[in-house]
Amino acid sequence: MNKASQLKFYIEALCVYDVKDDEIISALLQLLKSTGSEAVLENQSRFFRLVSSHRSLRDYVSRLILANANAFTKAAAAGEQDKLPAAVISGVKSDLEKLEAIAAVTPADIAEAVEESDLKAVLETLPAWENGSPAPPLTTGWANQIDALCDYHRKNGYGDFAKYTAFHWRNQRLVPIEATDPIRLTDLKNYELPRSKVIHNTESFLNGLPSNNVLLYGDRGTGKSSTVHAVLNEYAPQGLRMIELARSDITELPLIRERLSKSPMKFIVFIDDLCFDSHEDSFGSLKAALEGSLSGNNENIIIYATSNRRHLIKESFSDRENDIHRNDVMQEQLSLSDRFGLTITFVNPDKKDYLDIVEKLAADRELRVDADRLCAAAERWAINRGGRSPRCAKQFIDYVESAEKRGKNW
Repeated sequence: MNKASQLKFYIEALCVYDVKDDEIISALLQLLKSTGSEAVLENQSRFFRLVSSHRSLRDYVSRLILANANAFTKAAAAGEQDKLPAAVISGVKSDLEKLEAIAAVTPADIAEAVEESDLKAVLETLPAWENGSPAPPLTTGWANQIDALCDYHRKNGYGDFAKYTAFHWRNQRLVPIEATDPIRLTDLKNYELPRSKVIHNTESFLNGLPSNNVLLYGDRGTGKSSTVHAVLNEYAPQGLRMIELARSDITELPLIRERLSKSPMKFIVFIDDLCFDSHEDSFGSLKAALEGSLSGNNENIIIYATSNRRHLIKESFSDRENDIHRNDVMQEQLSLSDRFGLTITFVNPDKKDYLDIVEKLAADRELRVDADRLCAAAERWAINRGGRSPRCAKQFIDYVESAEKRGKNW
């Protein structure tokens, strides 16, 4: 049996890591099946184009392995691989051995399987794809690297949760966010006390200790959303993932809980700019999700929400005209806000703190400018934009850095 035929059978025989539907693996299988016809030329050209759009074939196949969702990777992410039947571990080792051989296929292996001399001569004129090296933790001898894979999945999760840290909930499914806000906790200046409360709560959550749903409320531009984004970036290597949920989809929180209930990962459901109209029904779904629903709360899901309003339900003038109705609205406001176990306030800084943030940001950017001039310009910037805030300080420093690098006045 030539190598091309062997690799074709290898692809078809994969049992735990079933990746036959992957675009590149599928293209390779089609190529291996076509060595007896002229279609081999077109199929090899297509396979080359696909592989060349990635680092290398070994890198690609190894990343398929790391991102695969199967019985082994799910158990490894939960640290429960020892509970798997011996047959599953045997299947994992067998698949890894096959996939390592598949990732090593070369154009010479294809040409060797072609009997027609003219086809073989043309094949030899085609460029060779790059086989390269696998992505860590895989090196060589993939079947013997079960322990390294278990450690990887324990830290990084499985399936899409190993590839992405954040998701949108859209049309009743998780949609990966390809590029997330790269902000780090060290990029956020001052507000140490409110931010530390979010950090400590998140660490308790990740460690399986009692933790609370969190409401971050306060003035606009004070870093509420940025704090949540930075927390994700800080703790993603420890298995934290985030699901951004639009206010209009709050009624689907029970479905999200059901979908994620058996996952070993830890999830923050993030609702930004939370506020309801007084006649809106979705706040009832959020109340039930926070506390009091029949299904209870998942230990692997917590809710973080931001709002510019302490009272999350807007009142209309007609609401205020009716004392009984107003009392009902106030009770609804309290019953919803109180179900966030932790409420953290972010307020705009005074002049001293605002200028301190400006100076710290300038130091991070290594801007060598006169401090007095910087502070005077920062204050004018804030006055022209309606008030001081960390967001205002960052926008000012962005402007100064850009002007400095372009040699412009500011």
